[in-house]
Amino acid sequence: MPASLPSGSEPILLAFSGGLDTSFLVPWLRENYDRPIITVTVDTGGIDAEAAKTLDQRARALGAQDHVLIEARCDYFDQVIKYLIMGNVKRGQMYPLCVGAERVMQAQTIAEYARKIGTHVVAHGCTAAGNDQVRFEVALRTLAPELTILAPVRDEAFKRPEQLEYLKKRKLTIPPYGAAYSVNRGLWGVTIGGQETLTSEGSIPDHAWVLSKNAFTNPQPPETHTIGFAQGAPCSLDGVQLDPVPLIEKLEAIGAKFGVGRGIHLGDTIIGTKGRVAFEAPAAEVLISAHRELEKLVMTGRQQRIKEMLAGPYGDLVHEGQHLDPVCRDIEALFIASQARVSGEVKVLYRPGVAFVEGVKSPYSLMAASKGVYGEAAGEWTAADALGFSKMVGLPGMFWARAGKQ
Repeated sequence: MPASLPSGSEPILLAFSGGLDTSFLVPWLRENYDRPIITVTVDTGGIDAEAAKTLDQRARALGAQDHVLIEARCDYFDQVIKYLIMGNVKRGQMYPLCVGAERVMQAQTIAEYARKIGTHVVAHGCTAAGNDQVRFEVALRTLAPELTILAPVRDEAFKRPEQLEYLKKRKLTIPPYGAAYSVNRGLWGVTIGGQETLTSEGSIPDHAWVLSKNAFTNPQPPETHTIGFAQGAPCSLDGVQLDPVPLIEKLEAIGAKFGVGRGIHLGDTIIGTKGRVAFEAPAAEVLISAHRELEKLVMTGRQQRIKEMLAGPYGDLVHEGQHLDPVCRDIEALFIASQARVSGEVKVLYRPGVAFVEGVKSPYSLMAASKGVYGEAAGEWTAADALGFSKMVGLPGMFWARAGKQ
């Protein structure tokens, strides 16, 4: 049975991605609640003019009274992605939080729009088995506890084939991937879920990749590009100053044709199970790798180690939809302080499947600041200093060995 709502005729605001779950919900909500449906898509990346037009047409064809597209890419970079770069954040040492990181931003935008139009009912298409239900609802309840949240796909336990059949019976538009694959795309990358990711054994087929499906069947000749950073944030590409959002979009296009940033992540979900998802993150892979190497040049070893200790917990909080927790602001404050000298350029060589960092340079280089050359010549020290230092460093081990002989 559908969840009950207080009496009234205010519209239901549906978070709309255009995928199967949210496409199914437009007619289902209208039929079961007899209220107007307003679909809202929060653009956190991956939506060009043609895709925006298609989303609008699809929502209205499914029965939405109105469809709204809200631009949030710059806010997404400023509030989330910037810190994922500064922290070199990857979950499980490989997954750069492609899409889950944007859910709090989307929930925040939807809550603001609900207040703007004066409705107290919002809906989403998350399932009971995934992470997004937690991310959306934690954020919505934190930001707008007055809202009533509907999650019919989860609460009524609808299966994807059932939703597909529901739409077919009513001769309504079917999303391009149908029931085969669940695709989510944002500024930081793409995630793809399908039958193959339900187990741990295999990969998705080549045709299921979204950005890089021809990268290895039609390999491209090598290319070299230079990425500039200013205080930890990307600011230029090949010497041309760019705002972060267009820079990321250009890096995605470059990396995608080489198949850079492909992976299948196996990890722990918020709800406690193991989960697996394919992803394509060409820009995230290159920016994190380039940024990390630049940090090594300009930051002390202790700075790097302490920051790494916080990067993991920060990534966990973002992954779990807890980005609004004040501890995230505390961690971000350290990230910002640590980036004061993370400015310079990184040269990256692209080949099929690989983005190789060829070199880095910075006016704050700690290599250039030393008169010594590693492995070649002493600088601010003498050979006698080196001998004494080696003796002192070896003392704890010597004492341990001596004590063991007693």
